[in-house]
Amino acid sequence: MAITGTEPLHTGALLSVAGLTKRFPVGRHLFRKATSFIHAVDDVTFDLEPGGSLGLVGESGCGKTTVGKLLVKLLEPTSGEILFRLPGLADHAVPDDPSELNEPAVDSASIEGRQLRAFRRRAQMIFQDPYESMNPRRTIYDTIAEPLSVQGMGTLLDRVDRVSEILDQVGLTPPATFLFRHPHELSGGQRQRVAIARALVVGPSFVVADEPTSMLDVSSRTGIMNLMQGLAQDLGVAYLYVTHDLAVARYMCHRIAVMYSGKIVEIGETEELLKNPRHPYTRALLSAVPLPDPGSTREPPDIRGELTAPIDPPARCRFFDRCPMATENCRTSPHPPTEEKSPGHWVACYEV
Repeated sequence: MAITGTEPLHTGALLSVAGLTKRFPVGRHLFRKATSFIHAVDDVTFDLEPGGSLGLVGESGCGKTTVGKLLVKLLEPTSGEILFRLPGLADHAVPDDPSELNEPAVDSASIEGRQLRAFRRRAQMIFQDPYESMNPRRTIYDTIAEPLSVQGMGTLLDRVDRVSEILDQVGLTPPATFLFRHPHELSGGQRQRVAIARALVVGPSFVVADEPTSMLDVSSRTGIMNLMQGLAQDLGVAYLYVTHDLAVARYMCHRIAVMYSGKIVEIGETEELLKNPRHPYTRALLSAVPLPDPGSTREPPDIRGELTAPIDPPARCRFFDRCPMATENCRTSPHPPTEEKSPGHWVACYEV
């Protein structure tokens, strides 16, 4: 069975993405329409269950962050569907308990007005740089309490209590010593904990985490990863975890999707995908992972050239120019559909 980009929302899924595409115009002028486009995201399809976690893995520039921004409506898609089943989204009312998922699916493209406000409460994003994503003039309390104020949640005293509670949950204790400090007074790891607190303070059901540990040192990184895992289990939050590090994705995610030049080329359960990589690009990524034994050696990745240019790419497989398995069929055929090669393991390749 191939994914065509038109499947309905899977039973029980929190999120289902079908045929998601985002193109950015290049060289557009005032009196002339753009004729060239950057194909940042091209026909991406996947689903995510409540409380689940999906790692979106790939090299820089492959479109991972763009997918995350599309899911939380920081960007609007060129085409495709993003279907959510979030508590209170269909009737614009946001219940306090997000655990029950008896909601009809809603296409995020149609969300506006009061419904958009409900969506913002249930879908949040943690950004890569915890310093650049905060206003340096605002205190930690102001930063975390702002979503509560926008959503009209509680009185002033209620918000102080809620901010103190979430600071305690993310490990910034005692909370009173952090409430009125500014971002520059905190370490990188502490700032990222504030960013996580800001995303979770309104009780979201879905969070996009855009490489939240890449700006941190190794000791802080482990603490943040453990924190996010614990909060996901305690709060029942579903994550899309954007990363270029397969080791991080393995530690954090139930499933992994490998992305190359705007396309998902392989997706499956984490251990199955890492033990049985099918796509040549996934194999190359795994061969590039450092070994813990300094005396061990590994064959270099069996790929050639550089990342395929994203501006008006040819219709064939995006990985064709770098693929060691490419054939004449790969050159003359359109990009391969994503097919289920084994139960739950989907690959976009004609040769596997």
